[in-house]
Amino acid sequence: MRPAIALMCIFVMSSLTGCQPQKHADATAVGVKVIIEEGGPFPQSLAGTWKAQGSSGWEFVFEPDGTISSLVYNFGLVRLKSGQVTEVPMKQKGKGVFKPGLWTVQYSHRTNELSVEIVLDHFRAQRGDDVVEGSSTDLLIGPITIDSQQWEPQWFSFPKYTVTTDGYNNYELPVDYNDNPRATLIFEKINP
Repeated sequence: MRPAIALMCIFVMSSLTGCQPQKHADATAVGVKVIIEEGGPFPQSLAGTWKAQGSSGWEFVFEPDGTISSLVYNFGLVRLKSGQVTEVPMKQKGKGVFKPGLWTVQYSHRTNELSVEIVLDHFRAQRGDDVVEGSSTDLLIGPITIDSQQWEPQWFSFPKYTVTTDGYNNYELPVDYNDNPRATLIFEKINP
């Protein structure tokens, strides 16, 4: 039964891909916290768009001050903006709603390591009568290459998902938090 639930979750979220996000009317600014361990400014060489190779879908847009203005979130491949609730239309008159929490960017000049914490306070994706909802915290921690063109973080994920279908009501999907890191990703800087 559990594989069927997981497949349903993947199926529902895959219908989000390619949708255009819209700003929610009562979005509240949550923001991004930037920490530079040794002080000083965020490296200008890191400002720009960073996209992960492979199928994870992650993408980050770092501003010159180190804040993340937007990202493509791995779960559903939805573009989110810091401090804004995002809605996306789904099939069968459904809707996906994503509310970001506080995002944190931490950089060390000494180790040339970049860490990002992405908190998703709540999301709800509905397709017909099927609903997947929950929250998540994702950590990406790793070194930047000397030429500032690649970032190789380990990806840790701590989700909490529930599903409601014709056979389940708010069923919490089992998650093995010991199954971390999920992967080592390779991000490439795709524009300055």
